[in-house]
Amino acid sequence: MPRPPLPPFDAASAAIKVRLAEDAWNTRAPEQVAAAYTPDSQWRNRAEFVTGTPAIVAFLTAKWARERDYRLVKELWAFEGARIAVRFAYEYRDGAGDWFRAYGNENWEFAPDGRMRRRIASINDLAISEADRLFRWPLGPRPVDHPGLTALGL
Repeated sequence: MPRPPLPPFDAASAAIKVRLAEDAWNTRAPEQVAAAYTPDSQWRNRAEFVTGTPAIVAFLTAKWARERDYRLVKELWAFEGARIAVRFAYEYRDGAGDWFRAYGNENWEFAPDGRMRRRIASINDLAISEADRLFRWPLGPRPVDHPGLTALGL
């Protein structure tokens, strides 16, 4: 099943693809997110390697069990052909109630049908106070009028 926009990407279609990915991840629904990846998709997330839909679903299920009240903002960094690079930040609290902001970059490669076949993510976490949080919208997709990373100075 095609997942438009399809490669090769231009600036507009790459930006749409990034926002669609952000919105999907903000649902925190592992099966929904995994549907955007090829069945044999390969991931490197930090130092963890994940391959295939069942592993992606398991990874995301565990992730969102640990990272509570997760809110993500992605921003297009670059694109060419079937590849997109993004930068992102997300906020979450751990089981002890402590807040963190994670900063990272992702490199994506897409199959002709628009599903992602490769995702390489580098991520760093920073402890923050509750007062330092910037992503305070209700759980779910970021509101259209909420500032992005550049506007927030991130």
